[in-house]
Amino acid sequence: MSKTDRNPLVHGSNLQQKENHRTKYRDADSRKYLSEIRTEYDKWHLANMNLIGPTSKSTEQDDAIIAKRVELLSTYKDFLDQQHYAEKFDSRSNLHSSVLEEFLYYLFKDLTGDFGENALIGKSHTFKDIFFVPPKYSEMLKRPYARIEKKDHDFVIGATIQVSFEAAPPPEQDENTGEILPLLKEEPSTYSEVTVTGNTETHIFDIPVVAIECKTYLDKTMLEGSSRAAEDLKARNPNSLYLVVMEWVKLTSDVNLRKYKVDQIYVLRQQKNTDREFRYELTYDKNPINPIVVQHLFKKVRNHLTMDWTGGIEHGIQRGWLIDE
Repeated sequence: MSKTDRNPLVHGSNLQQKENHRTKYRDADSRKYLSEIRTEYDKWHLANMNLIGPTSKSTEQDDAIIAKRVELLSTYKDFLDQQHYAEKFDSRSNLHSSVLEEFLYYLFKDLTGDFGENALIGKSHTFKDIFFVPPKYSEMLKRPYARIEKKDHDFVIGATIQVSFEAAPPPEQDENTGEILPLLKEEPSTYSEVTVTGNTETHIFDIPVVAIECKTYLDKTMLEGSSRAAEDLKARNPNSLYLVVMEWVKLTSDVNLRKYKVDQIYVLRQQKNTDREFRYELTYDKNPINPIVVQHLFKKVRNHLTMDWTGGIEHGIQRGWLIDE
């Protein structure tokens, strides 16, 4: 993955791309608006980087620190959500939607920092599945031709894994494998990126421990998609946590939340969704982002990252129930 992909400051990166675009956003209004947004973004970014915590250790100051981060977010979000900015940079530009993703980085940066420099945090193309696609049987005997399917996640905390695969004789077979077959030099371009040395192929991919999907609002169709993604993730990494975070919710009481595979759904404004054009009416009462909701989110993630994941059938037999609660 490129360094650009690894940049956790996804909103700042989005803003920079618009500032530097050679053909789009060159009109006078765009330049003026981007300059105004840049000024406020730099204030938001600097204030968050200077604010330390919470960390992996619980302290009495945690709630106050999170409340301060929410206050900084609300100030910047209220500025950016003004109608003239929203109309100039619509949802396809991802300028507004990327704010929440970057906020999650600020919220969790000092928590993951306690685990060392190898901790993965931010937007990521993560491991989803593995399958094998050799061009023919004779080639499969030389190397596996593994392919890694990846899934985009708005925000993850996890680890980067490097694995190597190679073809080998069956365990009962003598070490003398006979004739050494020449390797196929060219590989179809549709295969995953892989480093091949001799008959060994090396893959690098990200494994999420916490995956957070960020939404402006959540409806039933979106929830069904999130549930499928959560189910896929837990099938490959049973120690993972899948959360959905949004500002507004567009679900009715007819939705059975228990049948979905996500671990929690956070509605930051504790408010039903209203179409964007109505949010600019003078009569619309927009709820503020509630720091108590964010505090619950943070503590759920911290508890998951710091808890003992020891489990399995044998451990469950010892206590008498097999599935963790």
